Amino acid sequence: MMSAASKTIDVYLEIGKTRVFAGALDWPGWCRPGRDESAALQALAEAGPRYAQVARAAGIALNPPSDAKGFVVTERLAGNSTTDFGAPALAPVADQRPLDDAELERLQNILRACWQAFDAAARAAEGKQLRTGPRGGGRDLAKIAEHVFGAESGYLAQLAWKRQKGEAGGDQAADIHDQALQAIAAAAHGALPTRGPRGGKMWPPRYFARRVAWHVLDHAWEIEDRAG
Repeated sequence: MMSAASKTIDVYLEIGKTRVFAGALDWPGWCRPGRDESAALQALAEAGPRYAQVARAAGIALNPPSDAKGFVVTERLAGNSTTDFGAPALAPVADQRPLDDAELERLQNILRACWQAFDAAARAAEGKQLRTGPRGGGRDLAKIAEHVFGAESGYLAQLAWKRQKGEAGGDQAADIHDQALQAIAAAAHGALPTRGPRGGKMWPPRYFARRVAWHVLDHAWEIEDRAG
């Protein structure tokens, strides 16, 4: 198992008008919101043990800090309406760094662990009535899964990846996951365009991993919270 022994963890802040997201730069999916910077960093610290389980499943030992003092803010981004709506929307500058094969494998393993966490949460919640309230959102388990996989399929376009349809009757979620892993590898190796046909920027592969991992874990933890 690989080890992460850093005493402090670099994070970035995406700062909107009503909401702030704090994200750990080297740990896709470890990203939490708050009403302000302090609250977001505290939420990130509180999610540390939960995220460490995901890292462990990816074969990486992570010792998260017990409080926000263990974080170092290295970037602050001006958020937008999506930030205030409740989703991180901006790639930190650090995500522009080249992605070598060792780091690519690490990010792919983290993505696999995030999908495993979602599947485990969904299995544990089968047959249960998900509570409504602050984490409610109105979706049942099937609708949450449909939303997560649909979003992931849509994210592939942000890497200029043309999704191939899987076999009829096959495991659609597994097919989307497999294509996500292929897409991030192709982007890391420079095999995909960095700009769209109209000149818009594609997501860098690090940010693709970050956004997919956040969305999957956010809903995995939602299911756990609403079913628990």
